[in-house]
Amino acid sequence: MQTSMTMMSTTSGPKPLSIVDQRRATIVPINPPTEEDVGDKSSTCGTLLIFLSVALVILTLPFSLFVCFKVVQEYERAVIFRLGRLMQGGAKGPGIFFILPCIDSYARVDLRTRTYDVPPQEVLTKDSVTVSVDAVVYYRVSNATVSIANVENAHHSTRLLAQTTLRNTMGTRHLHEILSERVSISGSMQVQLDEATDAWGIKVERVEIKDVRLPVQLQRAMAAEAEAAREARAKVIAAEGEQKASKALREASEVIGGSPAALQLRYLQTLSTISAEKNSTIVFPLPIDLITYFLKTNDENTKQNAKAAAAAIARTTVEAIAQQQQSTAM
Repeated sequence: MQTSMTMMSTTSGPKPLSIVDQRRATIVPINPPTEEDVGDKSSTCGTLLIFLSVALVILTLPFSLFVCFKVVQEYERAVIFRLGRLMQGGAKGPGIFFILPCIDSYARVDLRTRTYDVPPQEVLTKDSVTVSVDAVVYYRVSNATVSIANVENAHHSTRLLAQTTLRNTMGTRHLHEILSERVSISGSMQVQLDEATDAWGIKVERVEIKDVRLPVQLQRAMAAEAEAAREARAKVIAAEGEQKASKALREASEVIGGSPAALQLRYLQTLSTISAEKNSTIVFPLPIDLITYFLKTNDENTKQNAKAAAAAIARTTVEAIAQQQQSTAM
């Protein structure tokens, strides 16, 4: 009984720790440094470096002034970094500004408007027509600090975005819209680019579509269609003119037929027109009523009288024509 109780008490006691467990128990947990601790250390180190830089400037006077003072033009801004961080106050310029050697660096940013010719882009329109479109983009840097800190190369990024925006915009339009609505398409592209590049400190001022080149076969088909349309319009105009002319002639014939005096006046006008021409041969038109009278009459005396009257009319007319020609020659 005592032996069994001794064995039970021995087995029920705590187990001894292994060597690995003992080493783990001796390890003290290390907490990672917080941002405040890192900030305090970096600020302390930064203050020390600034003090050393100022001391270097003082010791190397006046030669250090050529390194510390910089000038930017009216159209430029300087974005200054001190120990890798943007300095407060934004971009400097225009004019003169001061930097500390060894710890300050700066980047010049040009604020003038730039022009980018978008290369011709092969685009498949909404109605499955392949066209080549190129454009011009006018943009400038509106925020120098953002253009340096938020994007690696603001100008290159803007140009790539202009190419993709041109392809995407043209791909959603029909061919007739691209040819006839260039102004609205340019405005839509300008709004899209301006919104996308605002986070890069870029302002897109204007977008212009330069040229839309169509395939040769499509150009020929459109030219043939335009030629057919022009011919159709010409035929319609000619038909309308003939209709108006025939109507005017009909009205004139009605007026002349109802008035013998008007017919005689028209006859004299015709003779005057013939006499005005410088021809050796003069065609003398006989009145149709006189010829009809010759054909109908059977009396010899009447025929002779009619012939004499016709000869008298002819002489009178020839004399009038001669006088008309003399007056014209004078």
